[in-house]
Amino acid sequence: MLDSLLGRAELKARIEELEEEKRHLERRLDAESERRADAVTARQTAEERVNRLEDRIADLEGRLDEGGDEVAADLAPRGVESLHGDRLDAVLNRLRSVEAGPEGALTAFVDDDVPAAVSDLLGDRTPLVDRAAPCLVCVDDARLVSVALDPPLAPEAFVAWDDGFRLDDDWFHPPDGLTVALVRSDLFAVGVYEDGELADVETVETDVKSAHSKGGFSQSRFERRRNDQIAAHLDDCRAVLDRRDPERLVLLGERTVLDDIDREAVAVETVDASGDPAAALGDAADSLFTTRLTLL
Repeated sequence: MLDSLLGRAELKARIEELEEEKRHLERRLDAESERRADAVTARQTAEERVNRLEDRIADLEGRLDEGGDEVAADLAPRGVESLHGDRLDAVLNRLRSVEAGPEGALTAFVDDDVPAAVSDLLGDRTPLVDRAAPCLVCVDDARLVSVALDPPLAPEAFVAWDDGFRLDDDWFHPPDGLTVALVRSDLFAVGVYEDGELADVETVETDVKSAHSKGGFSQSRFERRRNDQIAAHLDDCRAVLDRRDPERLVLLGERTVLDDIDREAVAVETVDASGDPAAALGDAADSLFTTRLTLL
């Protein structure tokens, strides 16, 4: 109760999320070293990300040790909403209509550390950006507009002052030519966006044993057989992607198998979509291209 009132519960939850992401990246590093000795660049990138996460965790833990004095007891977003379809377009158009005058509109993509320009403008509301990160922050110099968005296809970190907010449509909507693949241990579907719709969809389904029945194979033999089936399935998935050779790829699906696809992607997300492969791919893509709006 006391932790919740002091705002410490949210910090603890954020620390747990970062710890889990750190553990996932460390497992990925181990897998990369075993699977591809020549993946030096990918490993260095992941190591840098782990180091940044460790610094961020240490900072949040330090704030906890200080008693949470930096976190206001009543600090909370003015509202949070999931945007999709027409509602997303309406909100983006409204933000684009803001005319703040020369250098009056700040747009920043915040990945890890909150830029000084953002914290200077938001003041005691800055921790809300830290909680929402990675996110795109839009604030005018009078703070009449103060929001954060999580674009599905996030840009590199940047800070920009202009007379209006910088909102690239390709950050929020699938551009033509974008390939999206759904990868599960027994299911695979891939398609390419054309005029806002998934086209040229190709699917692969594999009968992978999901439970060990009593009698027959031992548990260890069952696990080996199941792992062999999953490995063969992933080989088929990689073969499809090799043949298609997408220029820009989004990978969605089960966290346990996404890393094993070993393909460069502009976005990787865990989703729960299941059922018919083509329908599951559509559901997964709709989930990805939903943007969370946070009113700071």
